[in-house]
Amino acid sequence: MLEGLASEALGIDLGGTKISAFRVAEDGSVSARQTVETPADDSEAIFEAVVASAKEVSGGEVVAVGIGAAGMIDFRAGVLRYAPNLAWRDFPVVERVSKALGLPCLVDNDANVAAWGEYKFGAGVGSKHMLLVTVGTGIGGGIVDGGRMFRGAHGFAAEIGHIIVEPGGPPCGCGNLGCWEQVASGSAITRMGRNAVRSHAKSLLAEMAENDVSKVTGAMVTEAAKKGDPVSVEIIATAAQRLGEGIAGLVNVLDPEIVVVGGGVIAAGDMLLGPARVAFVDSVEASDFRPKVQLVAAKLGNDAGGIGAAAMALEELAG
Repeated sequence: MLEGLASEALGIDLGGTKISAFRVAEDGSVSARQTVETPADDSEAIFEAVVASAKEVSGGEVVAVGIGAAGMIDFRAGVLRYAPNLAWRDFPVVERVSKALGLPCLVDNDANVAAWGEYKFGAGVGSKHMLLVTVGTGIGGGIVDGGRMFRGAHGFAAEIGHIIVEPGGPPCGCGNLGCWEQVASGSAITRMGRNAVRSHAKSLLAEMAENDVSKVTGAMVTEAAKKGDPVSVEIIATAAQRLGEGIAGLVNVLDPEIVVVGGGVIAAGDMLLGPARVAFVDSVEASDFRPKVQLVAAKLGNDAGGIGAAAMALEELAG
């Protein structure tokens, strides 16, 4: 670390709806935080909000800033090439933010920094080869290989949610049909929930939604399932099976020690992870002849991205 300076960095988690800023110490502890809405449709307004949030939580001992953003990041160039839910296109994040804050800066994919947070301070502690699967509106991923973040040739690695698993299936925001995230994410649960309300008008889920399909959300399906609604329990189990099958394919390719599952859908707990584990064991190659790969819930929750971004900045910029 930089001599004479405390090991603190800023971590910015930039999403399509909110910007969360953290001041984080070397041990992963958070000393300041702030969350604001993302002005997602205005490129310069996004930049200004990021800088303002960083300044709000900054202190005199901060030595670097790390940013995690939902999109395709050219890590080496420090440029966000494309983000589906942000106005930034080929935006020079590192150059602009570093100049505005007077600090060395890096930017990486939001799932990558979340993976680094879980690896350093969460469910992945003690491992060297870890896969993070984030299951929210979509599915994202981060790969730690041999204690290092794996980014691929162009920085775009681990876009795992866009593996096509059902040709001709539900349309995805990426432009393809039948991507994994369209059958195993919060969006899939919402879609199945709305279809269920149409066909099961007397279910608890339909009652909760007042038989209005537009009111159904993934969180509502999870709540109904926790209350014992058999229709909703089946929906969660279906998504969990597809999740476990997809993880099995990734384990066949990557051979991690541990798979950490995070994101909003993890609120379903073992109702999701239980069937996912069963489907994983049933689908992974030679399950009886390979070391056991654990599927565990993430520990850092919504803080993983900011903590991971700060930790990454401390290691890569202040080391």
